[in-house]
Amino acid sequence: MATNDEPGGGGLYRRRIGTPTTDDEVNGYWLFGFGVLLGLAGVAVFLLTESATVARGVGYALAALAPPFVMLGAVIRFPLRRTGTYLGYLGTAVSVLGVVWFVNVFPDGWLTASGDPAVITVYGVGLLLIGLAGTVVPLLSDPVYEDYERMRDEAAAATAATEETTGELAATREELAATREDLSETEADLEATRDELTAAEAVVASLRESKARFELFEDASGKPRWRLRHRNGNVIATAGQGYSSRGKAQQGLHSVRRNALGAGLLRIETPVEEAEAVADDDGPEPTDATEPDVAIPAADAAESDATFELYADAADEWRFRLRHDNGEIVGDSGEGYASKSNAKRAISKLRDHVAGADYLRIDPAAFEVFRDAAGEYRWRLVHENGNVLADGGEGYASRQKAQQGLDSVRSNAAGAGLTFPDDEEAEGRAGDGESKATFEAYEDRGGKWRWRLVHDNGNIIADSGGGYASKSNATDAVERVAGYAPDAGALAAGDAAFEIYEDAAEEWRWRLRHRNGNVLADSGEGYASRSNAVEAVTSVKADAPGAETVEQ
Repeated sequence: MATNDEPGGGGLYRRRIGTPTTDDEVNGYWLFGFGVLLGLAGVAVFLLTESATVARGVGYALAALAPPFVMLGAVIRFPLRRTGTYLGYLGTAVSVLGVVWFVNVFPDGWLTASGDPAVITVYGVGLLLIGLAGTVVPLLSDPVYEDYERMRDEAAAATAATEETTGELAATREELAATREDLSETEADLEATRDELTAAEAVVASLRESKARFELFEDASGKPRWRLRHRNGNVIATAGQGYSSRGKAQQGLHSVRRNALGAGLLRIETPVEEAEAVADDDGPEPTDATEPDVAIPAADAAESDATFELYADAADEWRFRLRHDNGEIVGDSGEGYASKSNAKRAISKLRDHVAGADYLRIDPAAFEVFRDAAGEYRWRLVHENGNVLADGGEGYASRQKAQQGLDSVRSNAAGAGLTFPDDEEAEGRAGDGESKATFEAYEDRGGKWRWRLVHDNGNIIADSGGGYASKSNATDAVERVAGYAPDAGALAAGDAAFEIYEDAAEEWRWRLRHRNGNVLADSGEGYASRSNAVEAVTSVKADAPGAETVEQ
């Protein structure tokens, strides 16, 4: 008896008749039907052929084959032991042998009156065996013994599987021992790395506490320069020379940032006569003539090329605007104030915060946090060419939540693998195992390729925003995001910060927002490109602290 829990065949049987319990149940059904078809075919051949011919013998043979197959089909559908099933197949084989013998002797060797006793005996013995298989054998067989044999076979198979598992466990123990040794070495390396990180964190902390910002600007001759300006507006340091391009100026700026923190102090000893001459020309006399220092003039206050204009608008509200000496308005209040004193206080706040206010620098990519038309905070990863590489895909209730979202992308993008959920044969980029997210590239309903960064908890923390024309373009975009995101800067607002954004008319604007959310000033007009808006911010930072106020 077949004992399969899940029969291998019988799809049509299952759909039309019912769920079979064994393979023999399905096979018995088809053998029964096959026997019926043989019988019908034998009758048809008999009616269409002449008597005492070979063709008439074929008809007899087909009809004679019908009973063995019909009986076998019925018998093996019973829940028989293996002995009964095998005996049924044996009886069918004997009956088929008798039919084959009949076809060989018919019609010349067949006795019309009595037939051939030997052929009939063989055929009858086959039918008898099938009958015994379905009736007598089930009553005489011992199911307990056969169950014992089956259990013995299963136990032998389980023993073999256990021995194999034991060997695998031994190999695993050896691998674990080697892994422990590797972990011991790794822990020593991690300890050294922690010491290095502690020193690096101390450096970063000191940098974050800085109250000054670097500025890139063009001098009177049109050459790019840099200067380090304190939040009070004083220029602490300057490039001292112009550069041939803005990129060269940035390289000089970064060189100063890298080298200034650990630079030593070199005291230049000068003769007394030279020191006194320097003191007479450039500063007060040194207090100790034996060890004079070269006098260093104090940083000059920022010179302004602009003026604040204070005026009342048509609605009798007081406003201000910052007008450059060339007549161009480089910024305004953005809103009206109920009194002149309130407007003057706003100008005072602007002077206090504008020089130290930071703004987002893209080199070569950076995160922007902004408020959308619905008033929700969003972030996007922007390349210096203006292309948006990634965005959060959803709005956040606060700027802090948006910052947490981009921090998650920054920490997981580099090590995230790349999969193609809709294409099982495609191979993606393998991650380093440290990321808690995975890039998924897929084709949308419009036939365009997109990607999304999915956290292990199921949340989508970033997506492509737009679609790409091909799978390779989407894959390249994933590589760019994975490369840029970990090191991309993000604006960390102190007391105030400049926001550079694109308005509904697709023009670029800026606004100076205090940390309490109030807008201290805005551009007043749109610019054709982001770089023009950045130049305007640089101009306001340079001119606003020292600008005079005149009333219109």
